[in-house]
Amino acid sequence: MDRHPRRWLILIVLCLSTLVLVIDNMVLTVAIPTIAEDLKASAQDLQWILDSYMLVFAGLLLTSGSLSDKFGRRRTMVIGLALFGAASVVAMKATTPEALILGRVLMGVGGALVMPSTLSILITVFDDEERPRAIAAWSAVAMVGLVGGPVLGGALLAHFWWGVVFLINIPIAALAILAALTLMPESKGPWRKADPLGMLLSMVGMTALIWTIIEFPKGGLDDRGTQVSLAVTVVSLVAFGLWETRCASPMVPLSLFRNRVFTGASFSLVLLTLANGGLMLVLTQYLQFVLDYSATETGLAFTPLAVATLAFNSVGAALLPRTGNRVMAVVGLLVIASGFGLLSQMTTDSGWGLLAASMCLMGAGSGLAMPAAMAAMMGAIPDEHAGVGSALNDTVQQAGAALGVAVLGAVLSSTFTGHMPAGAPEAARHSIGDALAVAGSTGDKALVGAAHEAFTSAMSASFLAGAAGVVGAAVLAVFLMRDGGKGATADTEPQTDADAGPNRLAEASH
Repeated sequence: MDRHPRRWLILIVLCLSTLVLVIDNMVLTVAIPTIAEDLKASAQDLQWILDSYMLVFAGLLLTSGSLSDKFGRRRTMVIGLALFGAASVVAMKATTPEALILGRVLMGVGGALVMPSTLSILITVFDDEERPRAIAAWSAVAMVGLVGGPVLGGALLAHFWWGVVFLINIPIAALAILAALTLMPESKGPWRKADPLGMLLSMVGMTALIWTIIEFPKGGLDDRGTQVSLAVTVVSLVAFGLWETRCASPMVPLSLFRNRVFTGASFSLVLLTLANGGLMLVLTQYLQFVLDYSATETGLAFTPLAVATLAFNSVGAALLPRTGNRVMAVVGLLVIASGFGLLSQMTTDSGWGLLAASMCLMGAGSGLAMPAAMAAMMGAIPDEHAGVGSALNDTVQQAGAALGVAVLGAVLSSTFTGHMPAGAPEAARHSIGDALAVAGSTGDKALVGAAHEAFTSAMSASFLAGAAGVVGAAVLAVFLMRDGGKGATADTEPQTDADAGPNRLAEASH
């Protein structure tokens, strides 16, 4: 079957579309102090400014993936980019916290339309042989945005007002829209009836899940709000699963989970993103509170992670045809686990060398494991379900990252409290930020030293928990992510005419 002649140009468009989403969220974290001062935003306002995007994004992912299969993946992506750009204007011009929150909600809707479409277009344009390289490039761009976002944000905020963090989205989104309409073929799955109940249950369940994860560290299960959101999560997601197994035209084909490769890759990605999500949370606090790095310096500290990821993405993609997805995923995951182990050895006076070595190991492992796991997962999805399958991949990673923040954050918090001296003020026992604030107001230098020591001990425990999660992912990959042969991407069921090839829909629409 002929390959699409403009597939690599199309990949650039997909990478641009992904980059604008990732950079925006990372740049915003740097701008929060300035926004708080300028808009007179309360702590609750700031939480909603940060969390509203994630709640809407996670809640709409599965629905938007299903819609892209039904109405067209390029069309859905272009609409999402246009909405994201327009919402960036709303956020940029906000003069109150409420207006900024509205902008963030609309950006979440746009992002949810864009993200599944990018990966689903990728897997319909690239065949099995080239797909790992394309996924590696797509993943690498996301990593560049993750690491480069804070650096870019710090540089922009040094010379401009905070609205510039949203202004940069507009030309990138416009360029991506223009390129998509010019270069990209339309593709969609075969016609099927809509599943409005499935859409509603998935939106309620995923939004409630992310909200529960966000709120859990604050009050635990004793908090009434957390209990209610957890109950809504369980009821909605169980009802969603039951409905999808009985619906004549399900939004999400749960039969995918009968495929060992899909299931193994999914759960491996959950554990991997769980560990990586917690990594950013814990290590950022260590760099800023213990080593006294600025926001920009913190972003630069992750540079070895980005460089190693980029380098080993290429290495992993080149080796995949010889090793197969399972071997590459397992090797990469074990390298990541060794990086976590090295990070757990850091102390209050560790130098740059140990941090950089750890980051290089983490990046190398991610570069090997992520494209392999994603290629295995996406290769197991029939072409007709490319959109909702891509949304499943995004949902898995969103849930894993949110769980990572909650789980490793809980380990960090409880261990920090346990290692603080018995005589420390109660207000200083909950987090290093609180402890340093109390020490700053009282001039207690001994409390600063105790907080630093307690935090590094808690950090070590968190990183060991992360290492355990990644080793668990490797074990799952060994037993479930079985390759059909060297370079195979899935242990799939027999093909039907509807999913007879990765390029069929793209070619038919071209």
